[in-house]
Formats: sequence, structure tokens, C-alpha cells
Amino acid sequence: MDTKEKLAYVLKQFRIEGEIVVYRWIPSGHINTAYYVAIYNGKEMYQFLVQRVNTYVFRDPVGMMRNIELLTEHVRKAEPKMEKRRRLHFRHTQDRRNYIVLHNGVVMGPDEPFDPLDESFEFWRVYNFIEYSTSFETAEGNPEVLRMSGKAFGRFLKQLQDFDAAQLIESIPHFHDTAYRLKSFFDTVAEDPCGRAAECAEEIRLIRENADFGCTLCRQIARGELPIRVTHNDTKTNNILFDMDTLDPLVIIDLDTCMPGLACYDFGDTIRFAACTAQEDQPEGMGLDLALMKAYTEGYLSEADSVLTANEIDSLAIGAAVITLELASRFLMDYLMRDKYFRIDYPDQNLKRAQAQLKLFQDMMLHMDDMRAIIREIAGQR
Repeated sequence: MDTKEKLAYVLKQFRIEGEIVVYRWIPSGHINTAYYVAIYNGKEMYQFLVQRVNTYVFRDPVGMMRNIELLTEHVRKAEPKMEKRRRLHFRHTQDRRNYIVLHNGVVMGPDEPFDPLDESFEFWRVYNFIEYSTSFETAEGNPEVLRMSGKAFGRFLKQLQDFDAAQLIESIPHFHDTAYRLKSFFDTVAEDPCGRAAECAEEIRLIRENADFGCTLCRQIARGELPIRVTHNDTKTNNILFDMDTLDPLVIIDLDTCMPGLACYDFGDTIRFAACTAQEDQPEGMGLDLALMKAYTEGYLSEADSVLTANEIDSLAIGAAVITLELASRFLMDYLMRDKYFRIDYPDQNLKRAQAQLKLFQDMMLHMDDMRAIIREIAGQR
């Protein structure tokens, strides 16, 4: 069955009937495969996002979709009058599942086991397309985009402040357990499964030299100094939909990695991704942009300041540096394993990503006092 036929078949399982008028692959994102689909049912046009989940990455996709159901329902019940375009709505099958599993093109029953690593199984979901919205692959150096992004993720934290994070599974175990991540990285370096470690000697040395700093937040968790919250864990600007005309943030998308975590990781990931001077895979010219970092902090604390503890506010700058180092190790580990996790567009992209993140990490460490001063100044104004 071709792509159009597959999409029509998937939509039918979610009780969506009609003729596919337009469909297109959406190239953004490293992990899942997504399509925009417009359906005409003879009376009206409806628009959806249809996704095939990468079950190599998400080994318990059913648990992940349960996480998403719990979170979206919590927000819906907490704010029942919220405009529909400000929340995600996942479609359900006849038996109330928010996903389906296909095996060799045939829908499996809800109790049938499947192997997430077997490519003959496909895990699909469908959710509403938010009309008149836009997103930004990067902040494009625009402080207002960063400020509104901060507002969106600060509001997300606030919406879920009274949700018990213990209800959620870890959709990717040890996702931001930096100590675990670094151990896995060094184990892979020692094994060197594809013979690539020699060409990465300088990058490996930098990660090794900073490994103790990378475990800072793990030690704080162990001491009970930082509360565990619901965190998004992929807080890029392209995971926010903005109103096309006003840039008002409408809704956070890509909830796959929502799980228990630290507020400073969510804060830090946006700083890593957007408050910088080059693309994620461009080592040349990569550094921290303090003006963009300040803009994001202003937006974030305008919503989250009343939720965060003093220790959490103090951890924000450290979170940015730790997650940058952690991701450098993840990109480089994937390169050493011949690119199994992150989608690549050219052969050494994961190596370039690691090099860029290490340059950004080094610049963050040089400006750690500046970052802390900015955060304290903004927090002190509220």
C-alpha cells in the first residue's frame, strides 16, 4: 500500500472518514515520522497530523501514550473553557485507544503483544492540526520569539504544577540521568563498535574532563534539593505553535518525552537550542547569546517564577550547561554507534552536532556568572 493508502487506512481506524485531499511529509524533527493530512468528508474539510512513532527510541509507546492522555486530560479539566486551538486533542479508536499498532499492515488488537524493535510493527497516532499557527525551527535571533517561547514553557510548568509526576512512566528511561548518560557514553568509547573513536579523541577528552560537573544535578536530586516535576524534556522553539499573526504561544506539542524531571533541564534545553549563535550542527561561530538568553528568561519567569523554589531558580543556569554537555555526549555516542538514534542528513552530522554542543558548553561555562546574574535580576524584579 502506498503512503496515501496507508494514511487513509490509519485515519479510518480513528473513525475519520473521507477523501484525502492533501497530504505531505513533515521533515522537521529527529525522531518520529509525521504527515499533514487534509480530509474532505463531503461536507467539511478537516486537518490532522498523523504520526508513526519511532519505537526504537520509545520502547514503551503504549505507556508513553498513557502519559500524554493523563497530561492532556489534566489540562482540559483544569481549564475547561480553554480555546480548542490552545490544546492538543488526540483522536481515539472505537475501543478508546489513542494509538493503533499495525503488523504487516493489519491492525492488532489492544491486548496483542508486539515487539517495538521489530520493523514489521508500526505504531500510529492522530491528533488535531492547529489552524492559523506557525512554529520556528530556530529563534532566528529574534528576542521576541524567545520571550514568547519562555512564556509558553513557563505556562506549561504552571499548568502542571499540581500534577503528580509519579503517575508518569519514563518514556525514555534515564533520559536526563546525566551520570547514567555519561557512563553509557564512556562504555561505548571503550567498546568503539564501529572504529570511530580515534577520530573523536579531542571531543572525548573534553567530555571526560567535564564529566564531574555534568553530574552536578544528579547529586542535587540525590540530596533532595530539587523537586521532581512534570517536564517536557524537548523544549525547542519548534515544539511550540504560535498564533500566525500575533506570535502569542498557543500550545506545546511533541509530548512524547514528558516525564518526571527537573525544571532546569527544560529551561536549559531551550537556551542550548535557541539562545546560541549558530545552528545545532555548526561548530563554527557557535556560542551563547546572552541577549537571547535574557529574553527567554523574562518570558519563562513571567509564568513560572511563582512555581519555582529558590533552589530551582539557582539551578537554571547550571541546567543549561549540563544539558548541553549531556547532549554533546549523546550526539557523539550515536556517531560512535553509526547513527542509530538521531536522524542525519549527511554522514558526519552527529559528529558536527557534538562539536557544536561542546563549543557552546565551553562558552556557557565562561559566562556562567553572567547567566546567573541575569536570572537573579529578573527573578528579583517579581
